[in-house]
Amino acid sequence: MSSVFLPIDGDSNLTKERFDASTHADRMTRLGSVVRESAVLAGIYLEGQGISVSPLDELSGLAEAAQVREVGRITQRRRKPEAATYIGSGKLEELKELVTAVDANLVIFDNDLAPSQTKNLEEHLNVKVIDRTELILDIFASRARTNEARLAVELAQLEYSLPRLKRMWTHLERQGVGGVGLRGPGEKQLEVDRRLAQKRILDLKSELDTIRQRRHREVAARKTSRTVSLVGYTNAGKSTLLNRLTNSDEYVKDQLFATLDTRTRRWHLPGWGQVLLSDTVGFIRDLPHHLIASFRATLEEANQADLLLHIADASSRDVEIQIDAAFRVLTDIGIREKDTFLVLNKIDVLEPNRLQTLLAKYPNAVPISAGKGLGIEGLTVAVSDILSKEFLELTIEIPVSDGRLMALLARDGEILSKRYGEETVLVHCRIPQHLVGRLRQEKEIRGL
Repeated sequence: MSSVFLPIDGDSNLTKERFDASTHADRMTRLGSVVRESAVLAGIYLEGQGISVSPLDELSGLAEAAQVREVGRITQRRRKPEAATYIGSGKLEELKELVTAVDANLVIFDNDLAPSQTKNLEEHLNVKVIDRTELILDIFASRARTNEARLAVELAQLEYSLPRLKRMWTHLERQGVGGVGLRGPGEKQLEVDRRLAQKRILDLKSELDTIRQRRHREVAARKTSRTVSLVGYTNAGKSTLLNRLTNSDEYVKDQLFATLDTRTRRWHLPGWGQVLLSDTVGFIRDLPHHLIASFRATLEEANQADLLLHIADASSRDVEIQIDAAFRVLTDIGIREKDTFLVLNKIDVLEPNRLQTLLAKYPNAVPISAGKGLGIEGLTVAVSDILSKEFLELTIEIPVSDGRLMALLARDGEILSKRYGEETVLVHCRIPQHLVGRLRQEKEIRGL
């Protein structure tokens, strides 16, 4: 499993210089992933903070995704966090007793901790302590497959790690090696590490910005086709739905953040034509802002889509919270006003009364089961109706020999009928409005 904090890519200058200055023991102090550890889960919830019936269930799912064995839980309601340790002093002692009783070697907080709070907690509990963001970063690091995803994860890791450098390595107080461009032989190794990290962050941002611009151009170049993006909470069934609608065989697994990369496939919409359907990275409550910023390029498909299908796991007890969280993430990445409709998935494992309650709250939602194929016809009709708002029904006369144009009409629109003459064919069709201008440029076409 990949490192939580620093990249292990051999091409990284940061990694090379950092590890040249470190012993093996130093490197392993905080770089080991959380895999195969036994953890107590801790959640501190403040006044006014809405929480679910089982507030640590999501953190438990994240721990499972990171291959961590949960051995205990502890929660606390507080008016405000304790400055030194986030958790109250009495509850901290209770947590220490629990850690000892279950022989845990890790505590995972369902909160974002300051570096000083993590340090104080580790000293008091005598075990490793990580927060929610650190756990999510570990999962993302283990799941990144493409170069773009790896760069995005590395950037998020470094931005998270930079203020925590002092506590992460034992060698940092040793003198650094002076040289041209350095401030002098008295510089601490900590400052060397910090400057290397900052330079790598700038390089990664530049590289990801280049990728985002290229992705933007690629997506814009496909605007001759209508585009639909699947968005929503992680593990809501987006990849399963992509496979169902496009007859593809993408990786699917019942776990949080099973996939991180955007995948686009052609979807033949019955009675309508072909559209491009994209599956995007899943969202989660309190998604770390480092990850939101880093994955903007990956989410370009959703930003440019003509329609968003918001997939929600109707079988989850916290589905309303998850729906709200997904909408907040869409707002955070700049997608505020876009045609979106809600799809309630996994209705095959849902009590009928519960489904009726959800439909009463979300009357425009479409209930489906991507796994069982239930409600798929209703979904395709709903998508067709929305996309058809921008369509025109026309009769076009084109040369019989123009197979290219006939293929274009069939691919991006719907051919309703054809009547052949000696040299031309009269095509009655429905086409997107944006194609009309393009067709007008065809000198041989009559009827527009």
